[in-house]
Parts: sequence; C-alpha cells; structure tokens
Amino acid sequence: MIKRAFDLLISGVGLIALSPVLVLVAIWIRFDSPGPVLFRQERVGRNGVAFRIHKFRTMYWNRPQPGPSLTVGDDSRITRCGRILRRTKLDELPQLLDVLVGAMSLVGPRPEVPSYVAHWSEDDRRVILSVRPGITDLASIRFRRESEVLGQSSDPVNAYLNEIMPEKLRLYREYVEHRSLAFDLQVLFHTAVALLFYANHSCIRAQRRRLGAHPETGAPADKTDKADANVGTRLSSRE
Repeated sequence: MIKRAFDLLISGVGLIALSPVLVLVAIWIRFDSPGPVLFRQERVGRNGVAFRIHKFRTMYWNRPQPGPSLTVGDDSRITRCGRILRRTKLDELPQLLDVLVGAMSLVGPRPEVPSYVAHWSEDDRRVILSVRPGITDLASIRFRRESEVLGQSSDPVNAYLNEIMPEKLRLYREYVEHRSLAFDLQVLFHTAVALLFYANHSCIRAQRRRLGAHPETGAPADKTDKADANVGTRLSSRE
C-alpha cells in the first residue's frame, strides 16, 4: 500500500510538473516525422496479465518490421528526434500514465513482450510476475547500453537470449526478493545518476562521430565501425 501510494504521488506530480516537456516532445515528434506521437505495445504485466505500454514514438511509422522484437546498433528506422529521446530516456516519460492507472510501478522488473517471456522458466515467471513491472530497475541500470552492446554481436537475438536475459532475470528476482520503499529510492537515485552519465557520454560520442573519429577512443573511424553500427537494421523493435 505504501509503495502504491508513493507511485501515485510521484507519477501524478511528475505528469503535472513535466507537462510542458511532454507537450514540447509531442510537438517535436509530429514535426520530425509523420505518424502518432505515442507508441503502444503489448507487454506482460503483474500475474501474467497483458497490458499496453506507452512510450513516445522514436521510429518511423508503418515501416516493415520483420523478424524478432529487438532494436540494436544504429538502426536506420529510428527517427532523428528518436535518437535523442532514446539517449536521454525521455521516450519513457509516458509510462508515468501507466504507473498512474496501476499497470506499472516506478520501480520494478521491466515488462517484456510475450515472445521473450515465453523463454522464462516457470519459476521465473512465478516470482518476477508477482509484482508490477517498473519504469526502471536494477537491470535497466546495468544494461542501459544494451542496444549498443547487441549491435556489436553477429547474432544479437542469440546474444540477448543466452547472455543478457539470464542476467536480467537474476536482477529481476533480486529486486522482488529485497523490494522495499528504501530500495526503490536507491534504484531511482542510481537511475538518475546513470542517465546523467550516459547522456553526457553519448553527447561526446556523437560529437566524435560528426568529426569522423571513433566514438569511444577518438581515433579515426574505419569502415568496420560503420558496418558494426548498422548490424541492427534488419531487426524489428520493442521501441
């Protein structure tokens, strides 16, 4: 009850305080590319009940998206403003609405698409889906650069299922087993710190790309870097 009251308070205040930002982002998306402002997709929620998650749209609308639900690397389907929204995580702000209506919590295991939940064990589903999914959690902090990491793999789907997903499931269970309001506050604090660090790091990398340098080292980039960056363009997205 305390956690739900905290979610209601923060999501309500957040929506009011951030309303100018939400409006400006919505206008930016509409001017940047045709299509709806919000992206909605089915995810698995508490007790296995499906719900539709809300995000700001970051990809071009109505483009063919064959294949598994992943976005990796420098996906060509991501819009210009979408790259910035993803980098700063502003695309996640509409999920405050999902928190307000009770489908999500501020902190909790990130909700997955049904096709990936199908790979979970029965025990993992029992434990992880016993709580509301969250906007952020331990795995969100640990894998905040997941798309970039997968973009360096020759088989992103296999890498996600066999390398990243097991660690995410461990972190999801760790949160469920130790959850408390104090723990939630710690996760929110570390999320804010991680976002500030990542946004600054991404700006530096973007500047190096514009100058034709390697995004990590600053050395001149070669053709291999560009090929690796585009590995994800064949895959569809969870946004």
